[in-house]
Amino acid sequence: MKIWIDIVNSPHVRFFHSIIRYLENQGEEVLVTTRRFGDVHRLLDLFGIEYNLVGWHGVSLEEKLIRSTQRAYELSQIISREKPDVAVSKHSIELPRVSYGLKIPSVYVLDNEHAIAANKLTLSLCDRIILPEVIDREAVIRCGADPDHLYPYNGTSEITHLVDFQHNPNIFQDLKLDLEKEKTILMRPEPALASYLEADCRKTVLSPIVEALEDQANILVIPRFREQQKIFENDKKITLIKPPVDTFSLMKACDLVIGAGGTMNREAALLGTPVISCYPGDLLSVDSYYIEKGLMKRSTHPDEIVGLARELLQDNHHHPQLSTDDLFKIIIDSIYQAGEG
Repeated sequence: MKIWIDIVNSPHVRFFHSIIRYLENQGEEVLVTTRRFGDVHRLLDLFGIEYNLVGWHGVSLEEKLIRSTQRAYELSQIISREKPDVAVSKHSIELPRVSYGLKIPSVYVLDNEHAIAANKLTLSLCDRIILPEVIDREAVIRCGADPDHLYPYNGTSEITHLVDFQHNPNIFQDLKLDLEKEKTILMRPEPALASYLEADCRKTVLSPIVEALEDQANILVIPRFREQQKIFENDKKITLIKPPVDTFSLMKACDLVIGAGGTMNREAALLGTPVISCYPGDLLSVDSYYIEKGLMKRSTHPDEIVGLARELLQDNHHHPQLSTDDLFKIIIDSIYQAGEG
């Protein structure tokens, strides 16, 4: 069987890595496509995944529309020639449109009910939509999803990221980090270029938090793109981490993660590292899941975040156990079932 996987964002590389390796070990042919966006193609190189680089991600609404239209056209040419048996993606805009047009069964992984524009463009075209059971079904159905095509599970998509994770205990030394203080905090700015978040990519909600904590702990920041790097590059008290990097080992080695995004926060929670979400948009159901389980703190107020950070750095925290469904198996089974018709 030939499986087409479209990887369009950096976190999706780790999400699909174990799935790709399993399918290849089963003798299946896997065609991976990606786009020029952030460090996604460099992460694919880091994980040793072969891929076809197709198209770009836009910044303005006009540019996003043009880039997506161009990418759908280019992918249509490639996929009509390759003739895969099944198409798989996580929040790709173009894969559902191309697979539907070419009558290729599709498996779509969803974890953001607030990405309204993207969901309206894709969900009505998908044959199987795998989503956390904490996401409101009606919110997804309102975006066009067929209720019979929804496959809910207990957990979040990040649980597949641990399938083949091998911790590197020497990550600080490998990155040649000069850490002067006892405690270390890893920070990640907000996804300011995402269509579902109104944000200025030249600013970040992390700035006052960094300023308040940089004399008390080593501050590591992983910017998403050049504009965010410029915000911090003149601050000699913090260390900018240049992707691609083994973020899992880095998060596990740190004493605290403060994230204005989503995926790394949830990964840190699964790894047992204390985490504070300061995501500036509406709270996602998958984040509520971790907060309710006691695995994540949440605030959008800088003073409160700083207070929480100081508490968490001092505490010997208890990390609750999390019981979830086997999402890896669910996805593999869905791929085979869709591909076999």
